Amino acid sequence: MHFFYLDESGDTGENLEDPQQSIFVLGGLSVADKKWNNTKERLDQIITAYFDGEVPAGFEVHSNELLSPNGEGPFAGHPISERLQLAKDLLGLMGELGHHAHYFAIEKTALINVECQFPTVYNSNHPYLLSFDYLITYMNWHVKENLGQSARGMIVMDEKEEHHDSVEAIIHNRRFEVPVNQKVKWIVEFSYPVDSRKNPMIQLSDLVVLCIRRFLEIEKGYKENMPAAVVQFYAECFDIIDSRVKGRRLIERKGRNLGQLNSHLEASQCKPRVQWRRAYGIQRN
Repeated sequence: MHFFYLDESGDTGENLEDPQQSIFVLGGLSVADKKWNNTKERLDQIITAYFDGEVPAGFEVHSNELLSPNGEGPFAGHPISERLQLAKDLLGLMGELGHHAHYFAIEKTALINVECQFPTVYNSNHPYLLSFDYLITYMNWHVKENLGQSARGMIVMDEKEEHHDSVEAIIHNRRFEVPVNQKVKWIVEFSYPVDSRKNPMIQLSDLVVLCIRRFLEIEKGYKENMPAAVVQFYAECFDIIDSRVKGRRLIERKGRNLGQLNSHLEASQCKPRVQWRRAYGIQRN
């Protein structure tokens, strides 16, 4: 079993014109069941080393606290260099332990005054719902094509009351209401963690999507006054994450009129320029 964790960053609902949050990202990391415990152990080791063996009681990794300008919560007043290194160490667990990342990012203005010609059971101009529907397609493809015949996937997501009914409608539609050859078969369960904020994989997924969003905001010109060191940090974080994404091209759904939905996804997807690594001076090994 492979657990696909989902968290979001930049969710403003149906508001597509928030100047402070122009990009939405839904995504996270996937972890094989056999690797869950050693991932938790390595995460604890990194956190313990960061706090010199004295981890604050009830500590949780909250990315906004970790990456705020001056540090917040348990990171308040900590040197920025140490906090940025901690973020990179945590993201590095994906490569170290063989996990993958998945995400779908949307530049919200691309959905203004646009109508998807393919009928959906949800508002196809809602960034969260459009991304969730696409990631079901992506995860189903990833399990089928990359993880072996016996592999199956479970989506574990932070429950959002405001999206609950639409999410349930999407799940039901993809399982039961589409033609047989389009039904989701390799994702066998959808689940909500008992306490998502205490789930270490949700916490890591929160870091993943926040770093993606902030890099894309820089890349798309929404954060023009960012210090050079901050720009470089987010570019390097995106490089770590992007190297763990199995399929970078849009995974298209096949079937009658689904080309219209694929085109809608393609038009709304937010991606960096083709040679973005060269622009930030990042060398791949």
